[in-house]
Parts: sequence; structure tokens; C-alpha cells
Amino acid sequence: MAGDAPKYKSAFIICDGLGDRPVASLGGKTPTEAANTPTLDKLAAGGAVGLMYPIAPGIVAGSDTAHLALLGFDPFECYTGRGPFECAGIDMDVRKGDVCFRVNFSTVYDDDSHQKPAVDPETGALKAVVQDRRAGRIDEGTDKIAEALDGLEIDGVKILFKESVAHRAGLILRGEGLGQNVSDVDPHAVGEAIWVAKGEDPASEKTAAVLNKFVAKSYEILKDLDVNKQRVAEGKLPANVALPRGVGTAPDLGDFNERNGVKSACIVETGLIRGVGMYLNMDIIDVEGATGGLDSDLQAMARAVVKALEDHDFVMCNMKGPDIAGHDGDADAKAKVIEIIDGAVKTLIDEGPEDLLLALTGDHSTPIDKGDHGGDAVPFLLHGPGVKPDAVTSFGEGPCGTGSLGTFIGRNVVPILTNLMNVQPKFGA
Repeated sequence: MAGDAPKYKSAFIICDGLGDRPVASLGGKTPTEAANTPTLDKLAAGGAVGLMYPIAPGIVAGSDTAHLALLGFDPFECYTGRGPFECAGIDMDVRKGDVCFRVNFSTVYDDDSHQKPAVDPETGALKAVVQDRRAGRIDEGTDKIAEALDGLEIDGVKILFKESVAHRAGLILRGEGLGQNVSDVDPHAVGEAIWVAKGEDPASEKTAAVLNKFVAKSYEILKDLDVNKQRVAEGKLPANVALPRGVGTAPDLGDFNERNGVKSACIVETGLIRGVGMYLNMDIIDVEGATGGLDSDLQAMARAVVKALEDHDFVMCNMKGPDIAGHDGDADAKAKVIEIIDGAVKTLIDEGPEDLLLALTGDHSTPIDKGDHGGDAVPFLLHGPGVKPDAVTSFGEGPCGTGSLGTFIGRNVVPILTNLMNVQPKFGA
């Protein structure tokens, strides 16, 4: 009888920014194809593979919208902005009416050879040119920087600010009459002037005015902070400005567990994806050594997945490394971190349940030649009970393009997994 069918557990490994394009320095191979991945190749040979567009063909997905799609939600219908995920993911108290942002600790020029930062007397915005959007990939002292900004009040609006991983932070504007329809201040490029935030309606104009003043205030406070003086003394770039982006308000997504008939867990490295998991009521499992950088302890993450599978049916794990190397345009580093992921997957297979259903893919491409997210299809691997092996014997964009799973979109993933887990109810009579 159908009710007596065995229930299987699933691990969903999402390699952030995994997808890529042929790289000349790698002999025309992608980093995944060039990497030495005996475990992923073995799983491909014993499973089924394909190509996946996280949202839709050609759509350049953010990590937040991609994860929503990969977990079965249509981001075109439910996405309310990145900010609330980022803030909730670092345990900030996000309330109804709050306007939330993801923030980069950044560096603006402060010498006479470039535009010296100054405040526009009309808008209160900071006039400055971005030298580095990630402040030299700052990885220490950010708690002191955040502490200097948290608790400010601008035009009756309270500023809540908290550091996240590395150069990232969260910002909440809390006050009456705020709107979320505001433009970014982060120009998303070095050598470009900071943008002036603008609102599309009266409430959002108020938000934009506060946002512009906050950025200017952040520079005034941070440029003379002891942490930054020490960084300059050590020849490092100072984190002398906070650049918010990804505005949003709290979404109402529902419960992933109730929707899919599972007990789920979320093991990730960044506050953004942690926040997605929190909004979906997934159990959040933090891992010591999961830094969100290329030095992250992926073996510890693999062991955490194994442990979580003891009392969860569905475990999602995001590994950040490939995306970082892609943004840096470093093909060798991207291939290397994929090899480290391969070793972590071996630990998961060796120590996890024998009848584990494993899916592994990327949330988007981060092509080396672009240095940013792309709309390319990403390789997808499926292995475990009920999966019929195809003829493909290695893992990568090229081999996966010939696999039996064909080409599909991210919202198909969870139904594919819950079907094979034997937990998906029948659709119709």
C-alpha cells in the first residue's frame, strides 16, 4: 500500500555561485569541470544529472531570490526585498513596518587625488567615490564598527545596526510613516560616486532622506574610529562608510515544513540565507568554523548535516566559497573550493544514512569572466533511493547538459525531492 512506502531523508547541498562559463586559463573548461571531484563524479555515475535555471532561463538571480525558488516559492510573487532576510538572519528584531537593508562596510576615498568626501547641503547625502565595496574584505573589528552606528536617531527614526559575516551588516530603520520604495545608495562598482537615495512616494521620500543622512553620518563617525586608524596603520583599507542596499519589509512566506510534510533544518554560512530559513520556520543550526569565506570549515558543515539528519527529514546546506572566488575572478580558487566541497560531500556520504537522497547544485552562476552573478544554467546532481542512473559519469556543466534530468527550473527541486522521499501527497483524486 502507498501508505507503507518507506520514507527517505534528503540533504540538499547548495554550492553558492557554483555555475560558470568556459575559462581560457582552465583550457576552456569551467571551474567545476576542471576541479578534481572524485566523489561528485562517482555520485553522478550512480545517479542522475541535469541543468537547472534557478529562477528562469537567463534571469540573473540573487542568492535570496534563488533560494526562495529552490525551496519552492515563486520570487516574482513573494519577494519583498533582501533586507529583512539579512536582518533576521543575524538575529535582529524585525517588526512590522520596519524598513530593512543589507549593508556593506565599504571604503571611500579620503585623499586629494580623488573626490574628497563631503556632505551635500541640499540632500544631506554623502558625496564620495567608492574605493572598495568590501573594505578590503574586512573580517575583524566589525562589532566595534557596528556598535558605533547602532542606536542613532535621525529625524525621529531609530537606527538599528548589527554586523554580520565579514564585510556584511544589517540595518533597520524604525519609525512612523516610512516607505520601502527607495533606490539604492550603493553604486555596485568601484570608482563610482555613491548614489543619492530617492523615494517613489511621500513615505518612501522620508525613508530616502533618512537613508542619505545615515550614510553621511556613518562616514563622519567611522573615518576616525580606532578600528579604522589601526587598519590604516597596518596598510589595510578602512571601513569608513556603511552602504545600504536591498531594501525590503518582512515577507509572509508560511511554514516550509507544513507545506512539504517534512521536518527541516538549515545549515548555512551567511546571515542572508539563515534569514530565509528562519522565515520558512526551518530549524537553524549554526556551525563553528563556518565563516562564510574561503577558509570556512566545510568538513564541520558536512558533519553538522549528518548530525541534523538524525532528527530531521530535510536538511538544506549552503556552502559559500564558489561565489566568493567567482566575484574575485579567481578561476583557480573556485576550482580549489569545489574540490574542498567534494571532500565534504564524501564525509556526508560516508557518515550519513545509507539510504540518503542527495541533491547538489548551485543557487546561481558567478562566472569568472563577469565577476558577478549570471543567468546561466547550473549543474544539478541527484543520487539516492529511487533515482535511476543515466549514462553520465562525471559532474560539471558539460556532462550535466546530457543528463536524464534535462533542463528545468528551481521551483521543480523540492517536488522532485519530496516525491522521491515518499512524503508528497497526491495532487488530485
